[in-house]
Amino acid sequence: MSFKEELEEKVEQVEKIIKEYLPREEGYQKTVLQAMNYSVLAGGKRLRPLLMQEAYRMFGGTGKEIEPFMAAMEMVHTYSLVHDDLPAMDNDEYRRGRKTTHVMYGEAMAILAGDGLLNYAFETACKAFTLTQDSARVGQALALFAKKAGIYGMIGGQTADIEAEDPDTEVTEDLLLFIHEHKTAALIQSALMTGAILAGASEEELRTLEKIGYDIGIAFQIQDDILDVTGDQETLGKPVGSDEKNNKVTYVTLKGIDLARQAQKEISEEAIGMLASFSNRNPFLESLVRDLITREK
Repeated sequence: MSFKEELEEKVEQVEKIIKEYLPREEGYQKTVLQAMNYSVLAGGKRLRPLLMQEAYRMFGGTGKEIEPFMAAMEMVHTYSLVHDDLPAMDNDEYRRGRKTTHVMYGEAMAILAGDGLLNYAFETACKAFTLTQDSARVGQALALFAKKAGIYGMIGGQTADIEAEDPDTEVTEDLLLFIHEHKTAALIQSALMTGAILAGASEEELRTLEKIGYDIGIAFQIQDDILDVTGDQETLGKPVGSDEKNNKVTYVTLKGIDLARQAQKEISEEAIGMLASFSNRNPFLESLVRDLITREK
């Protein structure tokens, strides 16, 4: 089986797990539930739950407790996109080739849908307690999951990103890397580390995964910045040139396209090298990372 075929099969499995944990669209709150499900089911690479599952398997995990965490991870990622697309943020009308949630349901309902997904993510992750006898691992995974999504993780990065749009703010390389580390890499770190925690990885292995997640996130974001300049809307499924439109300083605008490509390549190779250093290697995970950092959409 080729990597592409294996990837399609695994993404299909992840998709099934996510759908199993989505809320039913019923009751007086039906509209927000519809908006939540519309947002999650808009497609996407399902990168984070897939990374989580593969890290879990790499360290010998075989149970079901990983599944609610996988669904929860995609809910948190999706809520961040719903809010990111709002007029107060990036004001994008398309995401993954479809109209964004605020365009379909209105701004107020989109805010509630994002709030709903964030809260429901933790409600979903907590279901892992009933799927394993090792509640300590679930508790440790839940604590990490919460931190990486919060003010010391993704939200912290989003805050710095918004403030960096102020013309009076000097966007240095350090600030830009802080934004990328927290806004993008934090959830990738969370995915890898949560999966590993649930499978019983050591503290040293978790520290290595955190660095790998950092590298993947930085390389992923640099590639995203490159595609915003070189890609097209039909291929990407979202508008290009939005960074320039929103006066955002990116790695490309800061360093230039050639240096951005070089940095992305070096960081990516470091991540893959560290992944390959584990005694219990996961060839598919290594191929997945390679594919992600060379993606065209």
